[in-house]
Amino acid sequence: MYIFSRIERECKTVQKMVFMYCRKTHGSKTYLCRECDELLSYARERLEKCPFQEGKTTCANCPVHCYRHDMREKIKKVMRFSGPRMICRYPIMAILHFFDALRKEPFKTGLV
Repeated sequence: MYIFSRIERECKTVQKMVFMYCRKTHGSKTYLCRECDELLSYARERLEKCPFQEGKTTCANCPVHCYRHDMREKIKKVMRFSGPRMICRYPIMAILHFFDALRKEPFKTGLV
């Protein structure tokens, strides 16, 4: 069910969080509003380019802050809203994200 790479799982978690936020805050029913769609696209791009890939921790614990300041503020707002609701709506994703957050230091995978 949730057998994905670390990056795929993170992308799916962020997607669910953005959809929850957009639905409640912007009234979107089936599609994301333009602002939330841009944020989700930006987050996916950042995850794809993450230097730690499978060894990454959550972005909040990462020493490399690759988000632009404005996008970082937007994603924080989304996370603050959606984070507490994830445990009820998507409990497995929330638990996996919690365990990912326990890793305080990211590590590089692949060739050293």
